[in-house]
Parts: sequence; C-alpha cells; structure tokens
Amino acid sequence: MLETIVALATPPLRSALGIVRLSGSDCFKIVSNFYSKNLVGLTQNSLLHGYIKDGDNVVDEVVLLLYKGPRSFTGEDSVEIICHGSPLIFNKIISLAIKFGARMAERGEYSSRAFLNGKLDLIQAESINDLISAETEESKNMSMMSLQGETSKLVLPIKKEIGDMLAHIEANIDYSEYTDIEDVNSEEILEFCKDIEQKVAVLITDGRKGKIIKEGINVVIVGKPNVGKSSIFNALLKEDKAIVSDYKGTTRDVVEGKINLNGVLINLYDTAGIRDSSDYIESLGINKSKEMLKKADIILMVYDSPIHTEEDLTILNIIKGKNIIEVYNKTDINQYDKDLLTVSAISKNVNSLINKMLVVLDLKEENYKTPSLANEREIGLLEACLEEINEAKKLAIDGISIDLISEHIRNAYLKILALTGENYDFDMAKEIFSRFCLGK
Repeated sequence: MLETIVALATPPLRSALGIVRLSGSDCFKIVSNFYSKNLVGLTQNSLLHGYIKDGDNVVDEVVLLLYKGPRSFTGEDSVEIICHGSPLIFNKIISLAIKFGARMAERGEYSSRAFLNGKLDLIQAESINDLISAETEESKNMSMMSLQGETSKLVLPIKKEIGDMLAHIEANIDYSEYTDIEDVNSEEILEFCKDIEQKVAVLITDGRKGKIIKEGINVVIVGKPNVGKSSIFNALLKEDKAIVSDYKGTTRDVVEGKINLNGVLINLYDTAGIRDSSDYIESLGINKSKEMLKKADIILMVYDSPIHTEEDLTILNIIKGKNIIEVYNKTDINQYDKDLLTVSAISKNVNSLINKMLVVLDLKEENYKTPSLANEREIGLLEACLEEINEAKKLAIDGISIDLISEHIRNAYLKILALTGENYDFDMAKEIFSRFCLGK
C-alpha cells in the first residue's frame, strides 16, 4: 500500500483557479479531516461542493473531484481539490493534507503510479511530459497519439514475432527429445532476422523523423564577421531581434530565436563572427559560438562572396563533418553561380534558404500523421535490439549452435519489452519520471 501523496497540479501562480491533487489509499480519510463533509466509505466517482476548513476557520469554498480506484489516472483513490487560485489558499490546503498524513509528491510520481498500476505503459507515460512540453500543434498531436496508445501498438507485432521465435528455439533446446516439436534450423533463423531487421530499421527511421517533429532542431548560423548572419537571422524570424551593423564584432553573444517551419520547431542561433580577435569580450563570444556548434543539428555557413577567404576555410575546417547548408548572401552586390544557394538578407529574401531547410528535414505528410517511437530512449532501445538481431544473423550465417544464437534473440526481446516498461527497470523508470513536474 503506497503512501498518500499531494501536490499542486496547476502552475504555482496567482490565477482564477488552482487544483491540489492527492492520490493514495488514505486520501479520502485525509481530506475528510479538513473538508466539510466525510468522504470515507465513498464507493464511486463523485463531484462535491463544500468548504476546506482549518478547525473552525473556513479556508476556501471548493469543488472536489473524487475518483475511486482503479477508475482514476493513478489507479488509486484520488482527490482533486479545485480551489481559488491564490498561492496562500493552495499552499494552506497542501499544508493541511500533510498535517493529516499525506506527503509531498516527488517529480512525476502520479504518472509513475499510473505506470506501476498498469494504467499506462512507459511510452504513454513519457508522452505526458512531451504533451506538456509541446510548442507546435504537430508536436502536440504526435504526443497525443502516444498517450492514446497508438505508438505502443507499433511494438506489438515485433514483440510477438520475436517472442514466438524465442519460444520455438527454447522448446528445441529444452525439449529436444520430443519428436512432435518442429526443429528450428539456421535458414529459418536467418529469414527471421532479416524480417525483424527490416521492421526495426523502419521504426528507427520513422522515429528519428518523429523526434524532429516532437522536439525540433537546433540551427546555428556561422560565418566570418560582416557576412550578414544577423540579417539572415532577423529575416528568418521576421523581426529585428539581432543588432545589425557594418562594424565587425557587433554580435558578441549567441542570440536565440524560434520559428515554426512547417510544424517543426527551429531553435535558431545567431553567433559571433568567427575570427582571431584581440578584443577580450569579442573572444568570449567567439568561443561561445564554437561551443554552440557542438549542439547544432544543422549549420548555416554564410558567405558574402563567391570566393572563399582564409577565414571561410578556417570555419569550414571547424565544422567539418557536420550537417551544413552553405548560404551565399548579398546577391544585391554579388554575381553568383546559379547552382549556389543565394539569399539577399538585406531585402528579407530568404525563401530559397527556407526551402533548402525543408529539403534537408525530408519530412513527408505521413510523418506528421503517423505515430513513431520518437525519443532518445525509445530510438536507443530499437538500435540496441537491431544490434542483437544482427549478431544473431551473423551467427546463423556462420552455422553457430542455436543456443548461442538464442542469447542474442532473447536480448533483442528484452529491449523490445523495455520500450513499454514490461521488462521493468526501476532505476531507469525513476530517471524518466524525475523529469516530470510535481503535479504529474
């Protein structure tokens, strides 16, 4: 029996209403100690109107939503106290709940209990945090699909297929004396591995695209001083956020902005022009620019001439191996080859750059409408599963004994189970839920 927990489920700000949430087997009893009606013995979900009281003093007039487990989010008895949105009031309610036996919830503990009580799998639980963090309609829609269980369904066919093969192999190993059990040979295992390999690879590809839609990407603008980085930054943002000047070294810090590019959140960064500088403050900005490059998913390398200078080549060497889009600015004063990507930031003409970014993102309409396993944990587990299947395939090709092959297939199966939390690792799940806010 888990302790009753309490937390504020709405932002800790002055507002029209606030919600204090309790969950646990004693929550009805605890709330009855400071509510105007006795809740003990309640057998069904209810909505009540009454008063929170501290002794004879009325704290607030409230509405209570009461959920009888397992018909609740956590699967336990739960109470949501809808009060007036004064920090003084909801803090008092929380204090009263703690006084009569509740404790403050840890981060993500409500969702953790829902997972432990079988109300959500781990993919659904993670999607709650994604839903809260969503900054675009497309990201919100993808998170909602996961919360509704659509993403989890992607795992089921692969889980069944690997489980069936594993069971078949284990039967061959453990009950080899039974003649009615069909033998599994290397050719069958090889075909099985190829099939799983293809299916998991598709999930990984779709997941990486889904991750872009869910989380957005970091785009960093670099180049030598005075090539028009800040002008391109402002043109993409459609506002004059970065200072533009003919003086070298004007941008001395990383300037940040966000744009929604066809449903993808672009975290855009304008950086200090990279060059050797004796100015201490400018040098700090240049070092921050170089650090920012490590976080970049796409780098916009800006030139102001068709001829690359020594400074241009130095920067190209720094960003070598990155995902680079080369942008040639100042078409108003330069003649460029038609095959180059050109813009005129001064006239806000950056449509060709936007189109190129969309090509690099390579997102199709179906990527926005279909669920995908789209965070680092999920993609990492899929990649680990794929590695185990590839090892099994190599052993099958080499004619290695079936019991050694089965170890890799079993490991692949455990990775798939871990996606939904069936192969439950408490420390891993605790790390996931620790990123949630208190009221979730």
